[in-house]
Amino acid sequence: MRKLFTLIIGTMIAGSLLAGGLVTNTNQSAAWVRLPARNASTEIDAAYYNPAGLMKMNNGLHLSLSNQSIWQTREVESDYPYLNNGLYKGTVKAPLFPSVYAAYKMDKLAIFAGFNPIGGGGGATYEDGLPSFEMSQSDLVPMLAGAPFNATAYRMDVFFKGSSTFLGFQGGLAYKINDFISVAAGLRYVTAKNTYEGYLKDVQVNIASGWTDASVILDGISATASTSATNLQAAITGGLVGANDPISASVRAGLISLGIDPTGFTNAIAVGAFNAASTKYALNSNLLEDQAADVVQSGSGITPFFSVNITPVENLNIAVKYEMATKLELQNETTTDLMIGYTATGTPITMFPDGEKIRNDMPALLTVGAELQLSNLKLALGGNYYFDKSADYGHKIDHDIDATTPTIHIANSEIMDKNGMSFQAGLEYKLTDMFLVSGGYSYANKGVNSKYQSDLTYGLATHTLGIGGAVSLTDMIRINIGGSYTAYVKDSKDVNHKLGAINMLPNETYKKKTMLIGVGVDFSF
Repeated sequence: MRKLFTLIIGTMIAGSLLAGGLVTNTNQSAAWVRLPARNASTEIDAAYYNPAGLMKMNNGLHLSLSNQSIWQTREVESDYPYLNNGLYKGTVKAPLFPSVYAAYKMDKLAIFAGFNPIGGGGGATYEDGLPSFEMSQSDLVPMLAGAPFNATAYRMDVFFKGSSTFLGFQGGLAYKINDFISVAAGLRYVTAKNTYEGYLKDVQVNIASGWTDASVILDGISATASTSATNLQAAITGGLVGANDPISASVRAGLISLGIDPTGFTNAIAVGAFNAASTKYALNSNLLEDQAADVVQSGSGITPFFSVNITPVENLNIAVKYEMATKLELQNETTTDLMIGYTATGTPITMFPDGEKIRNDMPALLTVGAELQLSNLKLALGGNYYFDKSADYGHKIDHDIDATTPTIHIANSEIMDKNGMSFQAGLEYKLTDMFLVSGGYSYANKGVNSKYQSDLTYGLATHTLGIGGAVSLTDMIRINIGGSYTAYVKDSKDVNHKLGAINMLPNETYKKKTMLIGVGVDFSF
């Protein structure tokens, strides 16, 4: 039962919804959708991408309103032989993904503010569960395949839904030192909220007598083991057998039926083994009873950021921005929790202990970009570097799959081989004073290793294509529209999962794809 929900922790959904960093969204305007290389922007979305670049705008008030509608599908394939279905699909929908920016530009000074979903932004639904949800339940079939149960199949009702919203509210000042260089600094307030809802119920096994609740079957096995221990101890006490005598054929058969190798057992050892088995099956029976989760995690943090914009020649713009790490500590507000195991002393282990605090940092980020204007054609380039290894994502993992120990938090340095990075390039062509078209490409590599990957939390390299255009209705109003598609490079790993004493090491393959449409309007007064 250990694997049930053991990986449902912040990084599952709080991760980046698109092709940015592992937990940082960088698709922060409709202009990005049509041209995913905005790091050197000198338009109003520079309030996020290149704050110092706001000094290239005309004096006055500038506003931008954008929304993206995002659809993501996730697929996990498992070759574990006892699963009913080795293909699992999940969906993430974010119909509202807004970005709002404002800047007031004077000759040498600009004041700017912004709002955006800096991380998360969607809800994930797994209608049919995932391998980690039901591998332990599927093990009931081979465990009960022999007489008297003759199990042939299992069934269950499982559901999980999670949502994550990491909202950023930022503001700052930009200053023009001279025509060559400008600088900016600001702060972003990040408020984070994760919600988890799920249940596991109606776990049944098809045995010789028909479909039966798994907990009832295990309770029966527990009672049988307890009776065997009592009867054998009574025989020892009554002098019918010696405590140190080798076990009889019937005792041996009883132990084997419980999955216990009785080699070298004495009667006294057999008593202890029967009692231990009785306890084990009773506890596992409890884990197979109906369970549900209803959890809210919330917290907040501050992100300082700094920006430099350089114009070495008239038609070339170069930008650098650095965002410091955001320390986020989320606290559980647990209404109903999932029991996932027991300690060696029999104390229940739950998934989301009420009041527990979990780190879910956002890493430091370094961005660079350049834009070159050639008559009606603009070339845009950019790169992002995410300092993932020095952050603390609160990742929980259970590598030793020891049912008597809780899952543990591990450092990012253990689950990442390198920091994440991305590269962008794009072109924009002005057809007329009113119309322009654009397109671009972005590649991102997450830098995670196999220890990080699981069916609920996996980071994949991405290829993103964006295309669209803009219409200038007047000198004061421009509409941006675009669409993008992100293809994820599939990955796979062998997963630790014990069936009895054997680590089965089933293979899992992870896939994703994302589509979005962005629409926005920019105003200049």
